[in-house]
Amino acid sequence: MVSNADILNARILIVDDQEVNVLLLERMLRGAGYVSITTTIDPGEVCELHRKNRYDLILLDLLMPGMDGFQVMESLKEIETDGYLPVLVITAQPDHKLRALAAGAKDFISKPFELAEVLARVHNMLEVRLLHLETRKLYDELVAEHNRSIELSAQPGTMVGVEKEERLATPWFRSMRLRHPWLQFNLLTSLLGGGIVLIFHDTINRLLVLAVFVPILISQTSNTGGQTLAITLRGLALGDLKAGKEKALILKEALLGLLNGVLVGLVAAMAMYAAATLLHLSIAPVLSVVVFLAMTGSCAISGMSGAIVPLALKKFGADPATASSIVLTTITDVAALLLLFGLATIMVR
Repeated sequence: MVSNADILNARILIVDDQEVNVLLLERMLRGAGYVSITTTIDPGEVCELHRKNRYDLILLDLLMPGMDGFQVMESLKEIETDGYLPVLVITAQPDHKLRALAAGAKDFISKPFELAEVLARVHNMLEVRLLHLETRKLYDELVAEHNRSIELSAQPGTMVGVEKEERLATPWFRSMRLRHPWLQFNLLTSLLGGGIVLIFHDTINRLLVLAVFVPILISQTSNTGGQTLAITLRGLALGDLKAGKEKALILKEALLGLLNGVLVGLVAAMAMYAAATLLHLSIAPVLSVVVFLAMTGSCAISGMSGAIVPLALKKFGADPATASSIVLTTITDVAALLLLFGLATIMVR
């Protein structure tokens, strides 16, 4: 809603080649409480003034030397591209009123001026103008929100290699062409995780109980990174992540990952201790520490990576939603396996 304060603070421009008329109109408006009033006796200045200040209302005399009010309105149409001219014409000629309205003016004030008429028409014009601007702003916000909703709805698919242009009616061969390259890329990244297992095969053969905790560790770290990734992608899509705030986001998510890692790491360590004790392993306490440290470290890394990966992809010109999930999964898997088996190799003799 438009308040009375909004109307009184609206930007008004008075244009008349007769300075006495300008002073009279300004005195009337200021006496009624209007505070933002600009005046000019040169019609050639109107367009430049309006381009700089975007007035909510222009009181425009029609009969002026050099450039009349009709010519001014034609020039204003180049600025007000939506076709709405916030013009209230001033005229003493009754036959000019219809012509002015046809040219785009929204109302008129007759000469000689009557205080009640001037204030009523100015108030009504400003109320309509401000409502028009408010409605247009709301419409633009709704359109932007709709576009963001469409962008967000496409993210679950793009995160696993389903392109935005693919729909239910997309032919199978085109779907195949769009999806298969991502599956090949995912296979290559998954081989990195397999390589970590191969590197530590001696440790795995010696401490087979660790294999039980591999899916648990990977599941927790993937979920931690996925939470951060979802928040970061949402922030990028909605414009919530402002420039210069990236470092703060990364530090925050690293801290959250660390704290969550400590909490779930304690539970996982107790589970490892129980499992190793059931298997009568004397190294149960050491294995518990290994699991705790691996869980804590990998959750911290995955939380931090969930923020870094989409930001890095965006910086290098790639779509963060398209490849972030695959890259993040690779990082979390490799980090989790390296920490688990690396710590076990070092700590368990």
